[in-house]
Amino acid sequence: MFRKIWGIISKILWVLCCGLWFAILWGIWGVALCMTIIGIPFAWQHVKLAALALCPIGKTIVQFKSHPVANVFWVLIGGWEMALAYLSVGIANCITLIGIPRGIQCFKIMKLAIFPFGATVTADQ
Repeated sequence: MFRKIWGIISKILWVLCCGLWFAILWGIWGVALCMTIIGIPFAWQHVKLAALALCPIGKTIVQFKSHPVANVFWVLIGGWEMALAYLSVGIANCITLIGIPRGIQCFKIMKLAIFPFGATVTADQ
């Protein structure tokens, strides 16, 4: 019973402190990329990242080694900036004791923010 309550509280804290803001950033950037034909595949990755940013708790990122060219373009276009944002927010959360779980979630999403092509998000069993 306590685990369920703590899980709900943890998800609410994540959405209020980090998730909503990162989902908005991913959404704005995705809409901007949809304005070009070349940017549409990149915009679909933004949708995947925005959905994960809203609720990463209980999900696992499975990295594959496919799409190296797309991932290189992703890093050059701005994936490193979002990964750096997740790193800085994760470090800031880990400074406090209560923020450590949210910091760990930021580090988990940071891997997907730097190389999203060829990665899938699965629910934990």
